[in-house]
Amino acid sequence: MTVLPDDGLSLAAEFPDATHEQWQRLVEGVLRKSGKDASGPAAEEALSTALEDGLSTRPLYTAREAAPDAGYPGFSPFVRGGTAAGNAAAGWDVRQRHTSTDPAGTNETVLADLENGVTSLWLGVGPGALPVSGIERAVDGVFLDLAPVALDAGGEVEPAARELFRLYEERGIPKAAAHGTLGADPLGHEARTGERLDPAAAIALARLCEQEYPNLRALTVDALPYHEAGGSAGQELGASLATAVAYLRELTEAGLTVEAACAQLEFRYAATADQFLTIAKLRAARRLWARVAEACGAPDAGAQRQHAVTSPVMMSRRDPWVNMLRTTVACLGAGVGGADSVTVLPFDHSLGLPDAFARRIARNTSTILLEESHLARVIDPAGGSWYVERLTDELAHAGWEFFQEIERAGGQAAALRSGLIGERLAATWAKRSEKLAKRREPITGVSEFPNLTERPVERVAPPAEASGSGSGGLPRVRRDEAYEVLRSRSDAHLASAGARPRVFLAALGPAAAHTARASFASNLFQAGGIEAVHDPVSVDATTAADAFKASGATVACLCSSDALYEEQAEAVAEALKSAGAQRVFLAGRPPKGVEYGAVDAYVFAGCDAVSVLSSTLDHMGVA
Repeated sequence: MTVLPDDGLSLAAEFPDATHEQWQRLVEGVLRKSGKDASGPAAEEALSTALEDGLSTRPLYTAREAAPDAGYPGFSPFVRGGTAAGNAAAGWDVRQRHTSTDPAGTNETVLADLENGVTSLWLGVGPGALPVSGIERAVDGVFLDLAPVALDAGGEVEPAARELFRLYEERGIPKAAAHGTLGADPLGHEARTGERLDPAAAIALARLCEQEYPNLRALTVDALPYHEAGGSAGQELGASLATAVAYLRELTEAGLTVEAACAQLEFRYAATADQFLTIAKLRAARRLWARVAEACGAPDAGAQRQHAVTSPVMMSRRDPWVNMLRTTVACLGAGVGGADSVTVLPFDHSLGLPDAFARRIARNTSTILLEESHLARVIDPAGGSWYVERLTDELAHAGWEFFQEIERAGGQAAALRSGLIGERLAATWAKRSEKLAKRREPITGVSEFPNLTERPVERVAPPAEASGSGSGGLPRVRRDEAYEVLRSRSDAHLASAGARPRVFLAALGPAAAHTARASFASNLFQAGGIEAVHDPVSVDATTAADAFKASGATVACLCSSDALYEEQAEAVAEALKSAGAQRVFLAGRPPKGVEYGAVDAYVFAGCDAVSVLSSTLDHMGVA
C-alpha cells in the first residue's frame, strides 16, 4: 500500500508558474494569425470587451487587479451583503407582481402564488391596475402578518396606504407585525409619467411608519424608470442615489433623524441577463448607499434594502419562451448579488397579462435556484472573484460620477425637469441601439435564429394606463423594438398577400463553399420577417434566372466563398437582375478594391441589419 505524503498529491509541483508576460506572448501569436499586429498590453487590450459607462471586460483578471477591501458580510460598506448570514437563513424574499384590474381575479392569483412558493406581494394600484377599493378583495384570505405587501400606487399612494392600514386594524394585525413597503415614490412617478406629485403625502406616511409601524417602509426608490428609458447600470445607480438623497433631505427637514429616514427607504433595481453586471450593480449599490449614509452622519444606518426585478427591457415579444432563460439568469444574478427581494417577471410579460402557466414558471424560477441549486446557502458567492470585485469597484465609481452630475444640476427633481437625465439616458440608448441594429448585441429568437413559422403567443392586453408612458415622462424602450417594427410589417404583408416577402439565396458552388454564408444570410433576412428560400442544388449564371423565378422572391442574395465570388458573382448577379430581381445582395465583404457592379449591397457581420432590412422591405413594397 502506497502512502501519500502529508501534503497530498501536487499535480503541478514539477511545472513552473506561467507569467503574465508569457500569456501575453501567446495572445500575440493568436492575434497575428487573425491579421492583427499587437504586442504586450496592447494585445491583451485587443481581447477586451467594451461595456457601457466607459467600462470594459478584460480577458484575464489576476490578483494584480486591485479593488478596495469589500469588508465582511453584514458590515459597512455592505458590499458582501446586508446581513452577516446573507440570504442563507431563508433565501431571498420571492415577490410576485400583480397588476390586474379585477380584484377577484387578483385574489385567485395571489392565493395561488402564496400557496406555491411566493413570500410577498407586489400590488399595482391605481389607473390601469387594481383600484384602491379592490385591495380588500384582492388580499381576502391572505395572512397579512405573514405575507408582506409592497404597494405600487403612483399618485394614489396615500389612499392605498390608508386602505392597507384599515385592513391591518380590522384583521387585528399588530402594528409591529406589518411588513412591506407603501411604495411612495413621487420622483419615480414623475420620471415615469411626467406628473409632479406633492411629497407631503410620502413624508406623512414616513412619519407614521416611523412612529407606529416599525417594519413598514414608506418610500421606494425605484430605478426601473431610468433602466427602462435605456439607461446604463451606472446611470441607474446614480439616479437612484440622487432620488434617495432628495428624500433624505425632505424627511430630515420634516423632523426624522438621518437613521430613521434611511430606514424608510427601499431601493428597486433591474436584474438583467448579464449576470456579472447584475451582481456587481447590486454590490456597488450597497457600497454607494453606505457612503451616502456615512457622509450624512449616519454610519450605523444599516445596509440598503434591495428589491431586484428582472428587466422588462430584455423581454422579447417574438419567441417569448426564450425569456424564461433570460429571467433565470437575471434571477441568479440578483440572488448572488445579495438582493433582499426578487421579482421574476413572467415570460409573457411583454405580451399582456400573464396566464397561470407563465406565473408558475416565474415563481418556480426562484424556487429551483433556492431549493434545488441551494444558491442562497453560500454567503456572497461571487465575493473574492477578481473580476467581480473589480467590476463592482468600477461600477461604483461610474454610478457616483453620474450622481454627482445630477447633484451639480440641482438634484434629481431639477435634473429631471431640465431634461438632463432624459438626454443622458437617450444618448446611452442610442449607442446601444446601434449595437442592436448591427447585431453586435444579439437577441436570440429575434435578431438571431428567428422562427418565422412560430405561432404567436396571445395574451389579454393590459389597460393602456398600465404602460405608464404619461405625457412628459421618460420613454420605455425594448431591445427588440426595431426588429419588432420590421416583423410587424412582414406580418401585415402575410395577412394581405397570403405570403411573406421572400429573398432568394443564390448558393454558388459546393456546400462547403456556401453553407456558412447562406446560413448567415438566412438568419439576417428572417430577422426582418423576410423568408429566405433557395434551391437545394447550387446555381450558376445559367440556372440562377430560372431558380429565382420559381422561388417567388423579389430580391436575391449571393452566398459562397470569396474565390467563387471572383469567378461567378458578376455573371450570376446580372442574370438575377435580368430575371427581375429588384435588388441583389452579396453575403460577405469583397476583397479591398474589388467591386461587383451588378451587386447592389453587401451584408456581413457588423453591417447595420436594421437599415438593410428596412430598405429591402421598402423596395419590396411592404408597408
